[in-house]
Amino acid sequence: MTYAPRLFHFLENLAQNNDRAWFAANRQEYDELRAFWIADLQRLIDCMKEYEPAFRYLEAKECLYRIYRDTRFSPDKTPYKTYFSALISPTGRHCDRACYYFHQGADECALYGGIWMPEGNVLKKLRKAILDNLDEFNDIISKPELQKYFPGWEGRKLKTAPQGYDRNHPQIELLRLTEYGKAHYLKREFFDNPNWPEEAAKLFKLLKPLNDFINYSIDE
Repeated sequence: MTYAPRLFHFLENLAQNNDRAWFAANRQEYDELRAFWIADLQRLIDCMKEYEPAFRYLEAKECLYRIYRDTRFSPDKTPYKTYFSALISPTGRHCDRACYYFHQGADECALYGGIWMPEGNVLKKLRKAILDNLDEFNDIISKPELQKYFPGWEGRKLKTAPQGYDRNHPQIELLRLTEYGKAHYLKREFFDNPNWPEEAAKLFKLLKPLNDFINYSIDE
């Protein structure tokens, strides 16, 4: 048995009691669960180093997000997130390129990869790179295992064609995307396996060719 049932129970209770008094009263359990989670996150990162050499010196603490919400510009003033999360990249959680994101929460658990909310000039560059290397890109995203575990695209897309492209363009569905991201949603039972970090690393590996394509296109 892993600590996962305790973690989900804690996060569910936090969702129902999202205030500073409750959190303070349960701070000891939070700290203990957080320590377990960070240790497993480090195991996940260490496994990913086998195919992401840029992670060689990466530490979990550089990737994880705080549980405290930024409520300054949000109508939701609850002070705490109801999930643990981490963005895994060579520069930790501070990244504006294609990367990996891990989310374990009371309402959703998922592994994400790709690029999210790229700046306009980056998005234009990616669209051009995809069209200029369409066979390579289609080969990457049509791999059976990727299709099995990361079907479809996640994120926002335009209602019509982007500026400079015909709405009847044969690749209009790709061109309408404003984020090139994929997700694999996990059931809670996934975390009952003590070796879940190793299993998650295998799933993330399926996204590496896509991330590499995106980052190469940005740098080119």
